[in-house]
Amino acid sequence: MKPQIFVVATAVIGWTPIAFAETDHQPGMDHAAHMQMQRPPDRTLTEPGQGAFAALSEAVRVLEADPDTDWTKVDLAGLRAHLLDMDRLVTDTAVTETMLSDGILAVATGDDATIATLRRMVPAHAAQLGRDDRWRVLATETDTGAELRVTSSDPAVVARIKGLGFFGLMASQDHHRGHHMMMARGEDAHAH
Repeated sequence: MKPQIFVVATAVIGWTPIAFAETDHQPGMDHAAHMQMQRPPDRTLTEPGQGAFAALSEAVRVLEADPDTDWTKVDLAGLRAHLLDMDRLVTDTAVTETMLSDGILAVATGDDATIATLRRMVPAHAAQLGRDDRWRVLATETDTGAELRVTSSDPAVVARIKGLGFFGLMASQDHHRGHHMMMARGEDAHAH
């Protein structure tokens, strides 16, 4: 009886452990070709870093791939400022939410930089939310930030509003990528 050799190796690729095992060694076997066949496809990272950096990197990649990009209008600094606003909104905003029978009233505030962010972002995003006819949206600037009131007469939508809360409402309506590309191209992002 011919002895069998068992080889077990473990590799970590992109944080995913992959195990390779050879259970039957044949004379003349091409080990390199055999191992190549067993390797998973290339595990290229998709996240180029911190969130704002990743969004900027993605915008640059799209701009560079588009032969019609008008580089005289590109405004990555403007996109960066918006991304900083988005980060400040999520990390530095203090919110008091009052549950209403037909929705929610969120009062948002923070330090001076956060108040300025809220005054830029809440009304602009409320206009986007208002395009959805399932709810009514009212944004008001205040001395200490902004208020967002979202209501509906449909109990299922009211439950959704309350479940989303202020931050979920600010993150809803998947328009951000298109909005960001318009900013990167130097277009009026609030005209869409």
